[in-house]
Amino acid sequence: MYRTRLAALAVALCGSIATAAVAQVSVGAVQQNTGAFEDKFRQFEGEDWPTPTDYRNASGAPGYRYWQQKVDYDIDVSLDEPTRTLTGKEVVTYTNNSPDHLGYLWMLLDQQNYRRNSIAEMTRTYTSATEVSVPEVLRVQRMKDWQGGFNDLKITGPDGADIPFTIVDSMMRLELPAPLATAQSFTFTITYTLPMVENKVVGGRSGYECFTKPTEDGNCLFEAAQWFPRLAVYSDYEGWHNAQFIGSGEFTLEFGDYDVRVTVPADHQVAATGTLQNPDILTADQRARLEQARNAAEPVYIVTPAEAAAAEARPSRSGTRTWHFQADNVRDFAWASSRKFVWDAMGVTQATTSRPSVMAMSFYPKEARPLWDTYSTRAIAHTIKVYDQFAIPYPYPTAQSVNGPVGGMEYPMITFNGPRPIRDDNGRLTYTERAKNGLIGVVIHEVGHTYFPMVINSDERQWTWMDEGLNSFVQYEAQKLWDPDFPSRGEPRDIVEYMVSQDQVPIMTNSESVLQFGNNAYAKPATALVILRETVLGRELFDRAFREYAQRWAFKRPTPYDFFRTMEESSGVDLDWFWRGWFYSTDHVDIALDGVTRVTLQSTDPEVRAREARARFDEAPVPTTVTNNAGIQTVIERDPAVRDFYNTTDQFTVTAQQRRDAESADKKADEDRRRAQGFTDNIYRFTFTNQGGLVMPVIVKLTWDDGSTETVRIPAEVWRRNSRRVIWQYVSSKALRSAELDPLWETADTDRANNYFPRRLDVRSIPLSADGPSQPNRMRDSDVEVSPDSTAVRDAPRSGGRS
Repeated sequence: MYRTRLAALAVALCGSIATAAVAQVSVGAVQQNTGAFEDKFRQFEGEDWPTPTDYRNASGAPGYRYWQQKVDYDIDVSLDEPTRTLTGKEVVTYTNNSPDHLGYLWMLLDQQNYRRNSIAEMTRTYTSATEVSVPEVLRVQRMKDWQGGFNDLKITGPDGADIPFTIVDSMMRLELPAPLATAQSFTFTITYTLPMVENKVVGGRSGYECFTKPTEDGNCLFEAAQWFPRLAVYSDYEGWHNAQFIGSGEFTLEFGDYDVRVTVPADHQVAATGTLQNPDILTADQRARLEQARNAAEPVYIVTPAEAAAAEARPSRSGTRTWHFQADNVRDFAWASSRKFVWDAMGVTQATTSRPSVMAMSFYPKEARPLWDTYSTRAIAHTIKVYDQFAIPYPYPTAQSVNGPVGGMEYPMITFNGPRPIRDDNGRLTYTERAKNGLIGVVIHEVGHTYFPMVINSDERQWTWMDEGLNSFVQYEAQKLWDPDFPSRGEPRDIVEYMVSQDQVPIMTNSESVLQFGNNAYAKPATALVILRETVLGRELFDRAFREYAQRWAFKRPTPYDFFRTMEESSGVDLDWFWRGWFYSTDHVDIALDGVTRVTLQSTDPEVRAREARARFDEAPVPTTVTNNAGIQTVIERDPAVRDFYNTTDQFTVTAQQRRDAESADKKADEDRRRAQGFTDNIYRFTFTNQGGLVMPVIVKLTWDDGSTETVRIPAEVWRRNSRRVIWQYVSSKALRSAELDPLWETADTDRANNYFPRRLDVRSIPLSADGPSQPNRMRDSDVEVSPDSTAVRDAPRSGGRS
């Protein structure tokens, strides 16, 4: 206590000298802990960020010795529709580009998390609710008599000899016959079987869905992902990436070339990563439509609804066909298959590249029409055009959206997306506005993942925000360019509730430990980047830096520090305070305008000063005791003998000596003082307090007495010496009527009630009850019938023009 009092006394007596002394105590991670100072602007370099190396340098760019591994796959896989089982054979060629000799290889077996004794299954947690839902019971029943994962695994080397392997939960270690040296390759073969997951019962990121209700056609959709053993990553910053797949953290993989043959029932249509190598598997009419679609101005049916309906009505129970696909420089491969698929497509030309147009394609059952006909392929095209401007040109020949049981998941060149129309009790086909926006939004989001992380290849198992957050940011921009009223993650006002919640964790938290995945990995980083673009840096600086990051790390493996460093190095702005507040802390934005004081230069005329003093005195209310004593005679009223000079003149009476002193001071004043005495503008001092802890620019809208307004943007560095309370000054010849902080709601300020001067009454309405549908279906309620044939897809393209 004694030392605290001494420190307080020193600050009071020494003013700025004491403040400077305190500031010097904070160096790097060292903090002042005898005073209140906290350095929100201290640098990350040398403290929390890894030291730059020859592999990734201090500017955030890949270093001159950057390397990454390459893995090529040659795969044959067949689907047995009655048993829902895949049988596969893959030949893998692993090239070691690292400077290290490798004695073993690690592979990912993500489907092992469907084993009953897997970490994922054994660590499933539940709420404290005393009731159990029907889906929960169905899943429990299924997992009692079924389990997923790879079976019949056999691995052989180039000489045909068995390669020993060990499975550790969702990973597998292969013991190499000899260490693999730098620049050497090793080829081996894996055979296996894999039972597919009934997705809507068990869940997950792939699987099948069968339409077996009495009113349905009995056919199935298959979406295959994580369907073959894949090489884990070996990197310069971590070595082998061996975090197990528990469910939330997705996949980081190595780039390579794929040659894949998919054998399915003869009447199935297949969508897959890559380009089709045997187009003669299609009919002549379908090949002609596919060629026409390349230059079409709107989507064109490749497989028409009538053709899909015919296949559904007469499913083939014998015979197979093999679809052959190739894909170069991709980090994964996925596919989908069904006789139910309608297929439409259109070509998309990008503005920033001379590459041939990208084929945007959608595959969907009749149950998805007419929603998918209208929006899916058009949303793909829109995504490619917007991301082309923000990041890099789309680097692959196809971009596909497939409707099935998976609500939203991405793979190179192919995405799985869920929303469909519904039929009401009267059989009428409608969809909610939420379903429409949901389809457009999920297509933009999942196709956007082609860029982050399928090409800009971040480790989403460690840093989920690097793919979900960066992608959600560009998705926000794309959705606002689709419809300015589109409901989107990224709007600062919408993150407020999460920013003050108890379930918040820092954005940099590992994916498996995040409490609110959608808010933490998607919405908060997207919002942070919207604010960084619109409010902190401005569009020109931000967009140039963001593109620099995307271009530097395309087909490479960035870390968060590469992103942070690139954004600072390219924009020329020190942003350590921003990363620290938004990405490393759970502070929130709440800047309060606690008061405004008008400061004027005091007059040298004693009469003027006396009038001002009297006015201030008269503004003060009469003491309550004096008021209540009214009618009681006081001593000075009762006894004239006690009244003197001070009772007959007041304290504001100007004396002769005061006049003489003022005249003498005016004669002695120098030129600077005389000039200052002529200053007539108003000096306003604003007191801001940082109640949320997160330092941010302070945006002040000033309204003057003449009705004009002015918005001043104060940089975040205003908080550098005191991150809790600052007094800021503004000078104007006008008289201030009112002031407001963050007038456009652009900083995610969590309490707007303290943003005003003078204060406003906080008026809120309280709902009487929570009645009403959570998803109003205005289309259904307005008695509008939507026909599946009311489609915006053409059977033949219009002539001329491209999308």
